[in-house]
Amino acid sequence: MLESQAHRRLHAIQCHLLPSSTASDDDSSSHVQPNLTAAEFFHGQGYSVVLPEKLQTGKWNVYRSARSPLELVTRFADHPEIGTLHDNFVHAVESFRDYKYLGTRIWEDGTVGEYKWMTYGEAGTACEAIGSGLQYHGFQKGASIGLYFINRPEWLIVDHACSSYSYISVPLYDTLGPDAVQYVVNHADIQAIFCVPQTLNSLLSFLSGIPSVRLIVVVGGVDEYLPSLPSGSGVKLVSYLKLISQGRSSLQPFCPPKPEDVATICYTSGTTGTPKGVVLTHGNLIASAAGFCRAIKFTSSDVYFSYLPLAHIYERANQFILVYYGGAVGFYQGDNLKLMDDLAALRPTLFCSVPRLYNRIYDGPNSVYCNRITNAVANSGKLREGLFRAAYNSKKQAIMSGRNPSPMWDRLVFNKIKEKLGGRVRFLGSGASPLSPAIMDFLRVCFGCQVLEGYGMTETSCVISIMDMGDNLSGHVGSPSPACEIKLVDVPEMNYTSEDQPHPRGEICVRGPIVFQGYYKDEVQTSEVIDNDGWLHTGDIGSWLPGGRLKIIDRKKNIFKLAQGEYIAPEKIENVYTKCKFVSQCFIYGDSLNSSLVAVVAVDPDVMEAWAASEGIKYENLEQLCNDPRARAAVLAEMDAVGMEAQLRGFEFAKAVTLVLEPFTLENGLLTPTFKIKRPQAKAYFAKVISDMYAELSKSDPKL
Repeated sequence: MLESQAHRRLHAIQCHLLPSSTASDDDSSSHVQPNLTAAEFFHGQGYSVVLPEKLQTGKWNVYRSARSPLELVTRFADHPEIGTLHDNFVHAVESFRDYKYLGTRIWEDGTVGEYKWMTYGEAGTACEAIGSGLQYHGFQKGASIGLYFINRPEWLIVDHACSSYSYISVPLYDTLGPDAVQYVVNHADIQAIFCVPQTLNSLLSFLSGIPSVRLIVVVGGVDEYLPSLPSGSGVKLVSYLKLISQGRSSLQPFCPPKPEDVATICYTSGTTGTPKGVVLTHGNLIASAAGFCRAIKFTSSDVYFSYLPLAHIYERANQFILVYYGGAVGFYQGDNLKLMDDLAALRPTLFCSVPRLYNRIYDGPNSVYCNRITNAVANSGKLREGLFRAAYNSKKQAIMSGRNPSPMWDRLVFNKIKEKLGGRVRFLGSGASPLSPAIMDFLRVCFGCQVLEGYGMTETSCVISIMDMGDNLSGHVGSPSPACEIKLVDVPEMNYTSEDQPHPRGEICVRGPIVFQGYYKDEVQTSEVIDNDGWLHTGDIGSWLPGGRLKIIDRKKNIFKLAQGEYIAPEKIENVYTKCKFVSQCFIYGDSLNSSLVAVVAVDPDVMEAWAASEGIKYENLEQLCNDPRARAAVLAEMDAVGMEAQLRGFEFAKAVTLVLEPFTLENGLLTPTFKIKRPQAKAYFAKVISDMYAELSKSDPKL
């Protein structure tokens, strides 16, 4: 009976869908035909559709992509036979064998040259040799393999080999914090590690503390120059080239994984504890890539610039998509200061980054003009400034209204800016933290291409939502990926409910084939984020905008992201700083539009007076003393010393401080009855001084 009801419901919904001849995948308008009776089954909202949470009962609060309202995507529409990352790579090697795939700049005669390329066919051959080499050393299906180096072709070759021979890849990276690499190696039972000479030194420093490791492969290393290891270590040390040679001498057939097999364990940086291992299957990652490809199309002629860390899911997911389309991937030299030089040499058509870099393009010292664009315009003379303003306003108005802007403005003004990214970019992607609407509009106008923002997390195999092609509204993160569904859950303690008007608000919860399997060896934390109905609770607060677009507005927990994507636990930092002799109470503030923290400190008056006397500083009252730049500098220096002693990470240090005499109390609304800081209230209370601190930081160091 239930099955027949479900089939009748699906059949009725299908009657209200636009036929494929009138609604292509590239059409940004709703795929749901406007028909009043369709409301019985779901409500169309432009880019999303709304369904009831349960078939029989439940309120209409589940949002899906209008591109796939009937079922969540698990496979590529054009190639449903691709169920694993191995299948995806084999498809690429067979379909694009002689196409450019992996490109690097080669040093010749002391200078860096043009990009040299490895084809898909050559990459496939190398992948087979690496996988066979690992089997030569006795590694069995399911073994964990660590990757401990920055982006370069060998990273992807090893990752492909892991997929093709059913190994589990585990990225390692230093920014997890002190001792984190050793922790991850032991926690994931890693048996082999691929590294480079620089990271080899780090591994050797704690080699005796990682007993599961049996093989270390040095990419870029030369065997005769590799250090000898203690005879009792039980670890073999070989170069990457030697492992390839060993594999070629004993080639083994693929050991293909199943979609439900684990593909990778990605460790996320813990803010209050140890890193957590996010377990992702081949099916998770293929569903994520397939969902993205329903909304956005690339081609085999596209060229992508890779500089975002491959250890993070954002860049990994981009690579899976590029492989499916047969695109080319050019790597940066490894030096962020030379990004613009690499971009000019590669001339990519696709570029994905994070707001921190786009902020610099907009107004930082390393912008496309190597100076602030806006300042350069202002200082270029009245005539040129007037021309830029006229061009900018005209082109922006055309883009926002859906019209094609006049090509005259590009020839006169914007082509010089485009050339700084190579002149061919047709797609700019942004993720990891919010991109301000002003910067998004600026990028759209200056680079004349699609600029799309997405939202996701490691636990969802990357993309949860993404803006649709042709959607020119900024300030949101788009509609749900066709591979998941989203609902907002009430957070009464923060006054967010799904009944809020005009826009429903609540904690963003995600369900579907992209949701991870759990945290490795940690059922407790897994059960804290995935409920009994399979919903992943993200901890982010969202709001639904018109058209079924999602906007991120807050965090449920007292944890937030900085612009560069680093998570901050402010209470931990505040507890450190309260050990400073000047500090009575401390409020740490940061947000995803800024890359640094600022602090508001309620000072100890007696300590301030004693310090002023010792320094011979004259003042009329304590308020004047708190505003004295010398006092602020002294307090910040003391906070830095306490922070270093507590081993705070670089991004956890406050870069500016405001000193106040008034303590945080129940009476002024800044403390809870349990004497915890009320963060939303403190943010509002100190809004002006927070703004002033960031303005001052921007003047003194525009990179912050």
